Order: sequence, then structure tokens, then C-alpha cells
Amino acid sequence: MNQPATDTPAMETLDTGEDADHVLSVRDVTVGFGSKIILQDLDLDVRRGEVLGFVGGSGTGKSVLMRTILGLTPKRTGAISVFGHDLSRANQKERKAIERRWGVLFQQGALFSSLSVKQNIQVPMREHLNLSPQLMDELASLKLELVGLPQDAADKLPSELSGGMVKRASLARALALDPDLVFLDEPTSGLDPIGAAAFDSLIANLSSTLGLTVYMVTHDLDSLHSICDRIAVLGKKRVLAIGTLDDMTKNDDPWIKSYFRGERALRRI
Repeated sequence: MNQPATDTPAMETLDTGEDADHVLSVRDVTVGFGSKIILQDLDLDVRRGEVLGFVGGSGTGKSVLMRTILGLTPKRTGAISVFGHDLSRANQKERKAIERRWGVLFQQGALFSSLSVKQNIQVPMREHLNLSPQLMDELASLKLELVGLPQDAADKLPSELSGGMVKRASLARALALDPDLVFLDEPTSGLDPIGAAAFDSLIANLSSTLGLTVYMVTHDLDSLHSICDRIAVLGKKRVLAIGTLDDMTKNDDPWIKSYFRGERALRRI
């Protein structure tokens, strides 16, 4: 069981090599758009092999932080280290090698509408690997099976899939290169309770069997209860607290208290 911590601990200096304990480290990161500061001097560590749930109020910058880590949104200050490497110091070759070790599921799936499910899964393979069409087809078939999709989904377009199938197809693409770290942005949003629970179980099983580290932005209290090892709470432009669910229920910060001990939360206890 992970050691609890109810407040963000003091952060050590970034390592230049692979960290045995932390897959992802964020130090003093500030992000803004024009004169508006979204994140300021933010620190965060994600431990190897854990499922970290990342929560916060609407508009606090949860997705902004994830996009900043991925390099899709520029930061103003600070350092981000993934697999022990400072991304701002990595050259193009090093950056590409790092990106091969992570997968991303965006909130709406972000599948290419003109490509079949199989072709979507093969996009990372075409970008990073040099494989024969036959081998890519075989690997795509394996990824479909891994996320619980039928093989006849391979040749369908995203518009022909249900919401739950789109999520699974997007996860299959995120897993295309057998990553060590997976970013999930609201993976259960838009799913009915049964579909959301099934997706939670899928994430938990994949994390356990594949040894994945999972960074999951979510509003779903059921996901936090059922699959997260630790939870990080974003507010006031920084990480307010990080720890286990039990730690969150004991925290007296007004927003955290309302979120984890409010009426809706208490129904799940």
C-alpha cells in the first residue's frame, strides 16, 4: 500500500537518470495564457506502477497540466521530468524515445474520423516503428482483444461505434506501443454507470497485468473509490493535497471536504 501524504511534500531535485520510484516529476511549473495564470509553481510526483487520480474544480487546469506534460501547451517556468529525463533538455531523438513509452487517451477519444479503428490503432506504429502491414494488422488485433473489443470492430469507423466502444478503441491506440505510462483524460465521461464501471475494471486490470503507471484526470467518484491508489487535488493553481482516499476524507480544506465528504460522496461510503 502506498504511503499516505495529506499535503504536497517538499520536492527533491530532478534526477538526470531513470528514477526507481517516480515515473513523472513536475517542479515549480507555471502555465498561463496572456495575463491569466492557470498553474503557478506547481509540484507533483507520480509513482511507478500506481493509478493516480487527478481531480479539481472545473476550470482549475487539470487538462492544462496534462497537456503541458505532453508538450502540447507551453509552460512559462519549471521543469517536467518523465522517466528521469528533463523534457526541456531532451533533444529530438530523446524526446521521441520518451514519447514511445507513453500513451494518451483524450477526453473525447480523438480518433481520426476518416480512419477505421484498426487504422487508428496503427497510427503510433506508423509514426514510431518500421513494421510490415501484416504485423501491424496482427498487433492491432491483439490490442482490440486487450481492451475487450470484438474483432469485427477493426474495420468500423469511429462514427459506427457506441460511446463505450470509442473509449476502448482510443485506449487500444494509447496502448499500441506497449507504454509504461498512460495518460487518461476523463476516461469515463459520457458513459452510463455500467459502462463506466466496466471501463474502470479494464483500467485496473491493465494496470495490474501490464505494470502500467496511470495518470487519470477524472471527476468520477466511483473511479476514485474503486481503482486509484492515490489522489491529487488541484486548486489555487497548485496541488493542494495528495494521498489516499482515506487521506482525502480526513482533509479539512473546504473544497476537498465538500468533494469527498459531501452528500454525493457519502452515498459511496
